[in-house]
Amino acid sequence: MAVRSKRQPKRLGDVGFFAEVAECLRTLEHPVRLRMVQFLLHGRYTVGEIADDCKLPGNVASENMRLRQRCGFWAIEREARSVFWQVAVSHLAD
Repeated sequence: MAVRSKRQPKRLGDVGFFAEVAECLRTLEHPVRLRMVQFLLHGRYTVGEIADDCKLPGNVASENMRLRQRCGFWAIEREARSVFWQVAVSHLAD
């Protein structure tokens, strides 16, 4: 007999769920944002390193990172006064 999870899955066709997914996918629809994904797939970096790699001002890179973090794409690790960003969902590599 199969054991059922206590967590309820989202209903197929749940428009609210798909609206959330669509919003998160829109946050990646720019070449620079996709470059950020590619860059972070190779390790963890500070916003300054990400900004340098993507040729962006630091504040623009920071805002971009925060938006994607809200969608669950990034995770942060704090070490002393430094904050490192990394990919939180492994399927982004696909």
